[in-house]
Amino acid sequence: MRTVTPSEPTIILLVEDNPGDATLISDAFDQVADDVRVHTVSDGAEAMSYLSDRRDTGSFPDLLLLDLNVPRVDGFELLETLQEGADLTTLPVIVLTCSEDESDIAESYDRRANAYLTKPNSHDEYVSLARAVDEFWVRTAQLPSVTAA
Repeated sequence: MRTVTPSEPTIILLVEDNPGDATLISDAFDQVADDVRVHTVSDGAEAMSYLSDRRDTGSFPDLLLLDLNVPRVDGFELLETLQEGADLTTLPVIVLTCSEDESDIAESYDRRANAYLTKPNSHDEYVSLARAVDEFWVRTAQLPSVTAA
């Protein structure tokens, strides 16, 4: 199980191709949590590369925020790839997307997403979402360490 210490910030990998949304999400976490760092990539291929680069050191992110509608490798493909790699199956994934389509929700959970959230419409709603994610996923939930196999 991962224990966060003051010297170790929680690392969130954000997979988001919209620069405006990425800024809103990063700024919201900056407002609510001093010990959370958001690293942003703009598509699923970049996310896979980021995670692959960390296999050697075992320094995986603590949480993945995933937009489904990203270029090159979409969110569904990335979810599938995460489940194929034994070292990444415990990485918590929160889908954060615009879609409210029931089939997208069902498919996300079928591919082992841990939660499905719809993107907020305002800065204040992004701050509330960041606070909720921080309170539950960072401060309350006990998560396993994601380690290199």
